[in-house]
Amino acid sequence: MNTLKKTFLCSLFVLPSLAQAVNIAGKVGAQSRFFTHDEKLQSSLFAEPELYWSDEERRNSFTFKLFARYDALDDERTHLDIREAIWLHVGDSWEFRAGIGKIFWGVTESNHLVDVINQTDLVESIDGEEKLGQPMLQGTILRDWGVLSAFVLPGFRDRTFPGIDGRLTGQIVIDTHNPLYEDSDKKDHFDYALRYSNSIDIFDFGLSWFKGTNRDPRIVYQSLENNLHQPSGIPLYDQMQQLGVDAQATIGNWLWKIEAIARDDSIGNFGAFTAGFEYTMVGFVDITDLGLLMEYNRHSRNERSPSPLQNDIFVGARLAFNDVQSSQLLIGYTQDLTESSSKSAFIEGSRRLGESWKLTLDVRLFTTDNPTMPLYGIKNDDYGSVTLEYYF
Repeated sequence: MNTLKKTFLCSLFVLPSLAQAVNIAGKVGAQSRFFTHDEKLQSSLFAEPELYWSDEERRNSFTFKLFARYDALDDERTHLDIREAIWLHVGDSWEFRAGIGKIFWGVTESNHLVDVINQTDLVESIDGEEKLGQPMLQGTILRDWGVLSAFVLPGFRDRTFPGIDGRLTGQIVIDTHNPLYEDSDKKDHFDYALRYSNSIDIFDFGLSWFKGTNRDPRIVYQSLENNLHQPSGIPLYDQMQQLGVDAQATIGNWLWKIEAIARDDSIGNFGAFTAGFEYTMVGFVDITDLGLLMEYNRHSRNERSPSPLQNDIFVGARLAFNDVQSSQLLIGYTQDLTESSSKSAFIEGSRRLGESWKLTLDVRLFTTDNPTMPLYGIKNDDYGSVTLEYYF
């Protein structure tokens, strides 16, 4: 039995035997992605049910969230994951969590450098926003001087990648069935993390430390025998240690943001940061709020960085219509300052339909003429997607 299943089962046993009220909610939906280069359609169905339980004193609670997708094109995108199965106990000035959870760290829009606890669910979204559930034990102390959390992470989750029939695969197909690990414990390696956060006057900030298996794999190239004769690669997960800081200052309508890391892995040491601002114009047009964003991304490994954001500027605009339907729109553009032909853009929009339905639009565009740039493998994968969700 793998670590994920063990942690899930253990989290169930911590629930008191006394039956209490259980809230069940969630969503189901359908999605279609249309790729403009070859006019190919990728359709899928998904469900994300959620169960929540708490005792009468709200000292103990349990959250269970499952995610499942069936994809008609890509077998690797057809998958099931326990996003959360976590028990929470709340003390007077402390908290303890055990099970499978999701933790988010960071403040910037274009890149989340300090967010290292959960593995990326890459088949769900190219922007890395979707995460797999992570087995964890978390203890948190809440004091006037701030919030201090300690994590023990007793199991590793491999990153998901599109399959041979999928899209947004890059120039090679990733063999996810035979991953490599630097540590001999492989998936059973124990990772550790600490985070301190606080709010002082106009500043919100966090300091973090992580030691364990790198969530970002290196790709080891190999030959692949298949009908398409595509080259393939095997993900290699090395050990790393990372120090991170994220901070945000609120000054009137301005939000000034920064995330920075120093990481030591098997290749060597490097640093990276993302810094910028968001300026919000309230009542820009009638009841519409307009937020203007700009961020700069820098990676000390330059062209050797596997990230496309190694020396890039991001600009964007966020529209909140403040209507009953909660309509909103986010537009973003990223330009590589080293290679002028390397750029990407996106449009994300959503609107509620009635009380239980939601319609989401997502457009992604990728451009580069340089074969050495990370975007080159997906330059023909421009797409637009429409998602219809029903909430229950």
